[in-house]
Amino acid sequence: MTYSITWDLDSIFNGGIDSKELEQRLLLLDDEITEYQSLVTDWNPETDAPEFKAFEAIMTVQEKLSKGFGQTISFVNAIQSADVNNKKAGSVLAGLFTKLTGFKNANVLFNKKLTNLSTDTWNTLLHSDFAKKQGVAFNLTEAREQSKRLLSENEESVINQLSTDGFNAWSSHYDTIVANIQFPFEEDGKTTYLSAGQAFNRMMGDADKDVRQRLFDTWEKTWANYAPLFADTLNHLDGFRLTNNKLHGITDHLEIPLEYNRMKKETLDAMWGTIAANKQPFVDFLTRKAQLFGKEKMDWQDQDAPVILGEFEEKRYTFNEAADFIIENFNKFSPKMADFAKMAFEKSWIEAEDRPGKRPGGYCTGLPENEESRIFMTYGESINEVSTLAHELGHAFHSHVMWDLPSVSQDYAMNVAETASTFAELIVADATLKQAKSTEEKINLLDIKMQNATAMFMNIHARFIFENNFYTERKEKVLTDTEITDLMVAAQKESYCDSLNSYHPHFWASKLHFYIDDVPFYNFPYTFGYLFSLGIYAFAQKQGTSFEDDYIALLRDTASMTTEELAKKHLGVDLTSSEFWQAGIDMMIQDVNTFLELTEDYVK
Repeated sequence: MTYSITWDLDSIFNGGIDSKELEQRLLLLDDEITEYQSLVTDWNPETDAPEFKAFEAIMTVQEKLSKGFGQTISFVNAIQSADVNNKKAGSVLAGLFTKLTGFKNANVLFNKKLTNLSTDTWNTLLHSDFAKKQGVAFNLTEAREQSKRLLSENEESVINQLSTDGFNAWSSHYDTIVANIQFPFEEDGKTTYLSAGQAFNRMMGDADKDVRQRLFDTWEKTWANYAPLFADTLNHLDGFRLTNNKLHGITDHLEIPLEYNRMKKETLDAMWGTIAANKQPFVDFLTRKAQLFGKEKMDWQDQDAPVILGEFEEKRYTFNEAADFIIENFNKFSPKMADFAKMAFEKSWIEAEDRPGKRPGGYCTGLPENEESRIFMTYGESINEVSTLAHELGHAFHSHVMWDLPSVSQDYAMNVAETASTFAELIVADATLKQAKSTEEKINLLDIKMQNATAMFMNIHARFIFENNFYTERKEKVLTDTEITDLMVAAQKESYCDSLNSYHPHFWASKLHFYIDDVPFYNFPYTFGYLFSLGIYAFAQKQGTSFEDDYIALLRDTASMTTEELAKKHLGVDLTSSEFWQAGIDMMIQDVNTFLELTEDYVK
């Protein structure tokens, strides 16, 4: 079967950014916000008890609004991602964030009323028919606890309104700058201008080391030219966040990211501490890979380059071949997962075309009113892109098994979100390894698998170190682009144990994740999800397809308990102990050792 390489958005709102259906949904949002504000304002919990019919009405409209904003923001962002030059999309998105302020303000009042409930009334509410039927006790309790730090309604309203030209504006400003950046590249006597997404894919994945080097030089120089603009953007976005934290009595910049991920500081420390104690095997891997490229030490742009030895030619996968491969191998662990992936391909949920004008990176976004997802990426036919495709389908499957839950019980955090996606990637990685027909092909595929591990343990660790240090210094002053660049290089050297021949000084400017407004520290959850999924994957290999229902049960719980409780309930492990993290790392060290053994003769 032939699958479309561009996505279908018309089934969501027909007509793109000029859709009349979208226009009507945006108007309906205004009416729903007005209704919600009225219901919340009039709500008297004491007189509403014990039936809590008014509370039920509030939660019903809140559900509509959550789905409505999720639907429209995802749709407009999808249009902008696929065409960064669509100026109207940016304008509509800004209008949506303005509307969202009204919803946030009403939520502040609602949550403050929850916080002020007497213990008796609160317990009655949690045991009401509606709350029990919906299974939202955890989410309501979480909202009540987090609301204890709220300021007055007027103060919170002002902050929410200012956020439109604070958090949201600076994040959008980054997108605007990137949309106007092009990367000149000369090839076969002709100069072409690549988008950020196209330039990055070739820079990190091209088999020709000269192409990688020339593109990296252009890449670094181009981001450096815009560094003062990006420095302003990052300083003000994170400065706004720090000021907001301070107003709410928060002095530790990790408190909100940990709270958002429903995760203890002890868990984070155990994870990074165990990784730091196990860096040497991954340094050895990078050094050996560099030697295979004829270098003594690894250069930044070579980390994801393919290892091609002997007569081996790297296998290429057309989009259709990638789809069939993913479906076939998903089926070995979960027929439901395979059926879902097949449906996503057949219904054209994926934007994968390699063309100019697209934003870099890849993502999966949910459309709660349709109970569908859409996947964005730039597909390049390498096994890496097959893995990325599987990764995003893992996200989509995670959402798929939760659509019947209340919206508040679908709001899983980023760390557990990365679990389903990485699990899907592992399936593809192991499937390709098992099909290897020669030592050279096995080396190539082990390298691809290890790229993920080194990204999690080295690259993302560097991002975490950088961001942690940046926030610490930003509390005291506005940093220059030179100071930010110095922090980035220092973080990379620390994370990579100073083992590389060259670094990426302006990585802080090129990486979108540092500029996302709604999720601070868009880094450590990836590493968490990677190692957590390794534990799940090991268990799944023992269980086979009988693991399917257990896996879905775990995914459905991801927004209804803390991370530590989730791991204890479904895996029987303690995340604050280094033992759990060491087990996952040891699995990857085995792959490193195999890679080193297989490549030993190629560097003598």
